[in-house]
Amino acid sequence: MTTPEPASPQPPVPYGTPGAPRIAVRGEAHLEVDPELARLGITAGARGRDRRAALDDLTRRNAAVLDLVRSYGDAVERVETGAFSVTPELTKHGRGERVHSYHGTVRITAELTDFTALGELTTRLADLDLTHVDGPWWSLRPDSPAHREARQQAVREAVQRAREYAEALGTRLVALLELADADAENRLAHQAGAGRMRSAAYAVAAEAGTAAPLDLEPERQHVYAVVDARFTMNPPRL
Repeated sequence: MTTPEPASPQPPVPYGTPGAPRIAVRGEAHLEVDPELARLGITAGARGRDRRAALDDLTRRNAAVLDLVRSYGDAVERVETGAFSVTPELTKHGRGERVHSYHGTVRITAELTDFTALGELTTRLADLDLTHVDGPWWSLRPDSPAHREARQQAVREAVQRAREYAEALGTRLVALLELADADAENRLAHQAGAGRMRSAAYAVAAEAGTAAPLDLEPERQHVYAVVDARFTMNPPRL
């Protein structure tokens, strides 16, 4: 006796059926929130005709930057050292290759959570010899509650939009079939760049002998979330 072949599963109907119409909607959310982090890029440099002297000066300036940043305690969440280099600079004229001087740099990144100390630290760093400061770059933490709120708001908007469509047809939603991010990154993005400062060496205050603290306004962060949702609804009477 031959066993009958099992029936192959039927592919889902992409647009629903007359007995179970489908609604496809998109929910979007856009939040504008205060930043949680400010990042500074610091470059300490040294120049000298002797390699060892340039290296010693660079080591001293690197230590001065680190000591100054760490002196702000809990206001600084993270300090990281990036690229380090000591490069010979050759003379542009004359025969042969002759070293004119040595140029050394070390790059440090500081991340702050206390913005009240940010302006003072920025100017004190820029006031150090051969030290350049970039930033601040404002951002949110990866686990910021703003991300969750944006996603939830996008879902609520999708449900509300689907209900409004169903009500316009004189019926109501029955079930949720699918809920998905619009793309792999959930389109959570931060608009950055406007809050960035140019690299600069700030002028020293004439009377106090130290650089005046900068008045920095945190750049508001834009958080986006987009979801696609599909529902079924009771058949409307058309």
